[in-house]
Amino acid sequence: MFKGGIANYNTSLAKAFDKMDGVHVHIVSWTQQYPAIIPRDFIDRKSKTDQLEGTGIKVHYITNYNNPASWAATVKLIKNLNPDKVIFQWAIAIQGIPLGYIARRLRKVSGIEVLFDLHFVIQKEGSALDNSFTRMGIKHADSYVVHAYKTAEELKVLFPNNEFDIAARGETFKSKGIRVHKLYHPVYDMFKPDPDFDITKVKNELGLKTYVFLFFGFIRKYKGLHNVIEAFAKLSQERDDVSLLVVGESFWKTLDNSKLSTRIKNLTFGLAKSLFLKKQDDEGEYNPLELIKTHGLENNVFVDNEFVPNEEVARYFQVSDNIMLFYLTATPSGVESIGYNFNMPMLATNVGHFPETVVDGYNGYLAEDNNITSMTEAMKKSIEHPINRKHVAETSAEMSWENYALKILAG
Repeated sequence: MFKGGIANYNTSLAKAFDKMDGVHVHIVSWTQQYPAIIPRDFIDRKSKTDQLEGTGIKVHYITNYNNPASWAATVKLIKNLNPDKVIFQWAIAIQGIPLGYIARRLRKVSGIEVLFDLHFVIQKEGSALDNSFTRMGIKHADSYVVHAYKTAEELKVLFPNNEFDIAARGETFKSKGIRVHKLYHPVYDMFKPDPDFDITKVKNELGLKTYVFLFFGFIRKYKGLHNVIEAFAKLSQERDDVSLLVVGESFWKTLDNSKLSTRIKNLTFGLAKSLFLKKQDDEGEYNPLELIKTHGLENNVFVDNEFVPNEEVARYFQVSDNIMLFYLTATPSGVESIGYNFNMPMLATNVGHFPETVVDGYNGYLAEDNNITSMTEAMKKSIEHPINRKHVAETSAEMSWENYALKILAG
């Protein structure tokens, strides 16, 4: 019932297991994912399609971040399910308190393997408390899955006294160290291209020009929308046939600020951040959309600054030519995975895992980090030397949920 990539990811993985003979799947989920003071609405109130319709998957909403009694109840529930494997999705450090408690208790139960699927180790936003929360959360694991070698290296940094045995697909484990499966972010199959989609009609409806660049997903500072807009501003000074499509919800601007409850949350959360976070960690005032007006780009940029229901995702990808990934830091991205599902060429910075997945000039173009001129050049190349979308399809051909799930089951 939640917004965003991790909810989509966990749903897709569960569905992959559900298709296998002899595999029974339960999703044990949150009722509230974060401290109650966080001023954000995390529930998907727009998507209408039941992604689990037609499956045998059972969902248990039980874990409340703010109620430790629910953590114990979660442990009891999972024990009663008598699973062979429990797979935790690890995506944000602050969840280390409840998830660490649950994992520690489960690991003591004979016959249960605890596996953490790591979407990050060193938090992208760089909070001063991240490492301690992460250690607390993920240390009680029998094995790990990572989607990039960078994440595996961060695991070694976080636990310098542990021995890890890292094996990519097709490789065998070589030591008695803690197993780390180096896999990939599978390509989302819940977002299907519409074969009858009328690109010209939608371009006219949205006021888009010949070449369309897409920024998609939650607006967070690490995703570098400010870089995208700055680079696009330079490009639009040279060409009058380009458009930028910005589609996504501003992460910290989802509640009604006129409500007393929201004002109290903002005040409380602001106080907590001032006590516990470094100044550079606070992205509450991050508003890159202001740059559109600053650069006079109102006629060249279409903005849908709302959460996009699953049913409307395909529309934006099919009308666009390239997906913009000018991130400041990067672990494998759900937006990148959606792009692969539409054979979308990637324009990315050469940070994090992107050099592992984006082959410059083959399935996309890489730009230098923190270099607006280089980013603009990558955008120009995508027009002057367009990427063959068959290359994008070839890159992602092996990245299925079925292969991913099989590898996890094989251990």
